Amino acid sequence: MRLVIQRVAQASVCVDGKCVSEINSGLLILVGVENGDTEADADWLALKTANLRIFPDESGIMNRSIIDFGGELLAVSQFTLMASTRKGNRPSYIRAANGNEAESLYQYYCRKLGEIAGAVVRQGVFGADMKVGLINDGPVTIIIDSKIRE
Repeated sequence: MRLVIQRVAQASVCVDGKCVSEINSGLLILVGVENGDTEADADWLALKTANLRIFPDESGIMNRSIIDFGGELLAVSQFTLMASTRKGNRPSYIRAANGNEAESLYQYYCRKLGEIAGAVVRQGVFGADMKVGLINDGPVTIIIDSKIRE
């Protein structure tokens, strides 16, 4: 699984011109699921996301997690995170998990993150053509891959 985590002042997801989810200050998390990913990958990523210290403390140093900060969470499924650009100019998505498998792990990750963070994880609409809007705060953008674990 691969995540792109962005600290945001606000973020929203719209489908067919209607806003389906929105948050104020917190994290926007783009979630990609790869063939062979497991609940263990999602568990590790949920724990890492919840404890990632990228919010400022009283001295302005990034030293607080979403748990400490009390911000909001928005997770959006995004199979294009699994794109391979190794050959040619057209990305290949062969590594992306199939829809049912990907949706199941995406939902599992969201539930697990909510449990660990003690917060509601708002979501986009799996498989929909979504319009994602955000105001990146910082900007702070972190990429985490459960296969690399760096």
